Amino acid sequence: MALPAPSQAQSPGTALLERSWRELDQQLRALDALIPPDPEPGANRSAGGLTPSQPLPEALLQPNRPATGALMRPAATPVPPLSLPTASSLQTGGVQSLSLEQALAIAFANSATLQAQRELVAAALAELQAQLGSYWPRISAFANGSSGQSSLYANAPVGNGRLGLGPQFSATGLLGANGQATAGAFYVPSGGSASLTTTTSGGTAGLQLDYALIDFARTPTVQAARARLQRERHSYANQLRLLQLQVSEAYYQLQQADQTVRIQDAAVRNDLLILRDALDLKQAGLVPRLDVLRRRAIEAANQETLIQALADRAVARRQLAVLLNLPPGLTPSAGDPITPMPRWPLNLEESLLGAYRGNPELEAILATREALARQRDATAAALLPRLSLFANGGVYGSNANSSNVSASNGGCCGSTVIPVQNSSGGEWSVGLSLQWLLFDAGSSAGQARALARREAATSQQYAAQRDAIRLRLEQAFFSHEASLAKLSAARWGVAAALEAFRDVTLRYRTGLSSELDLSNTQERLIASLVQRLNATVGVNISYARLLRELLPMPLDPQAPLTPQLNLPPGAAAQAAAGSPGPGRQDQPGTPPAGAPAPGPGQSRR
Repeated sequence: MALPAPSQAQSPGTALLERSWRELDQQLRALDALIPPDPEPGANRSAGGLTPSQPLPEALLQPNRPATGALMRPAATPVPPLSLPTASSLQTGGVQSLSLEQALAIAFANSATLQAQRELVAAALAELQAQLGSYWPRISAFANGSSGQSSLYANAPVGNGRLGLGPQFSATGLLGANGQATAGAFYVPSGGSASLTTTTSGGTAGLQLDYALIDFARTPTVQAARARLQRERHSYANQLRLLQLQVSEAYYQLQQADQTVRIQDAAVRNDLLILRDALDLKQAGLVPRLDVLRRRAIEAANQETLIQALADRAVARRQLAVLLNLPPGLTPSAGDPITPMPRWPLNLEESLLGAYRGNPELEAILATREALARQRDATAAALLPRLSLFANGGVYGSNANSSNVSASNGGCCGSTVIPVQNSSGGEWSVGLSLQWLLFDAGSSAGQARALARREAATSQQYAAQRDAIRLRLEQAFFSHEASLAKLSAARWGVAAALEAFRDVTLRYRTGLSSELDLSNTQERLIASLVQRLNATVGVNISYARLLRELLPMPLDPQAPLTPQLNLPPGAAAQAAAGSPGPGRQDQPGTPPAGAPAPGPGQSRR
């Protein structure tokens, strides 16, 4: 609305005030020009109407639709790990509700990360079993066969008749049956030649035994494999703790998103009721037009907050679905009511001591350090002698066929040609083998030093992880205590804000209170509801984070898993009494379940 020009009768103060109004109006118009126009402007709502200021987007209504039923376990079966969703799979399934315990059970069964860790545990067990096989002899069978053909052509440019080697090498050294002189058996005339083709087929077969009698690298290698198995098992237990925390946080955040949508939806509905009262009061001349405009602005702001709450709930549902590895078309919904968890049963000191005892994160680092130490011993043992026993035995056979035999110019070379020749036999051997690396230019020593440095690095990692665990636990402990206190205060705040809102609404309808008081009281009520919700969710999330540090978890992937939402009494008693927690299940030097042990009387060197 344009302001009138100042008249001569106006005072200087009034003229300055009107000039300030004009400058403010120009600035507001300039700021409004920076906002691009709405491509689909709505109707002018300044005159009346009780519809919401803006409709809810259709894209948000679909993922926020209510649950059609409870989620059954068969429907939560994950798709194959190497598959991608299709258009039809994304449209099936709908929204189904589940409890937190159901969510944890599904996550333990479906989680791809947890299943990958199970495979790593199985691989480490197989590696240990393979290393334990070094205590036993190795027996192998061998066999080979071959067939080939060779051609021979021999020529004697100079014969051997003049060498004077006797009558057998002379052209006339022997007398025939007719009394005439004949050549000796080994006589070769000058220029004599001969040729033949020989085809040979043969094969061998036998057994080979190798047995390391003394091997100083064998036992450290086995111990390193056993330590790596322990590391993977503790990593599995820690992954269980982490997955339970992630699912619990996602579930509580989904509950918070659900309740936020309810609060904001109630605020918008209440805005429409107050707007109706403001319109009625304005028509009766009891309130100015300013009250109606303020109510429309408040209703528009609350409608925007509701839209954002719907988007947050859709994202929270999808986050939980990803953690549960649900089929692509299935959307989970929180079925449990929002109930605050009880107070943490341990004090801070008991919680810290219980978190350190048997902590799988720390135990995994210790197992890594043990594996590096044993691997260093095995590397250093490469410089020590190694004594092995070997034995083998087998048979062989061959067949040789000579063909295309011919001679010219009297033949040559005195070779005896056998058309077909078979040969066979057997052989065996037994002995000891000693290997001793005397010089490798420091390669083994350098590798051992590198492993020692890595071992020292794991010690520092242990210290850093120990401090990180304490920081996480203290943050969760203090947040839990603060959330409990805030929840108690928020309950009183909600009760007081609700009564105040009821009073100011009645006063506004009777003209005893202004719209500004009503707006402030309504805002305070919504803030109180949100604060109580945040405090309740804060209590639950902080409890889940404390539980993540002390909850006992099995080390064996084949052990049954039962979701636990509270700290078990046994674990609480152990932490309070200072007794060891669920630490290592397999002591160093003890073969794990399912792993073969060295045979009786076997050397462990």
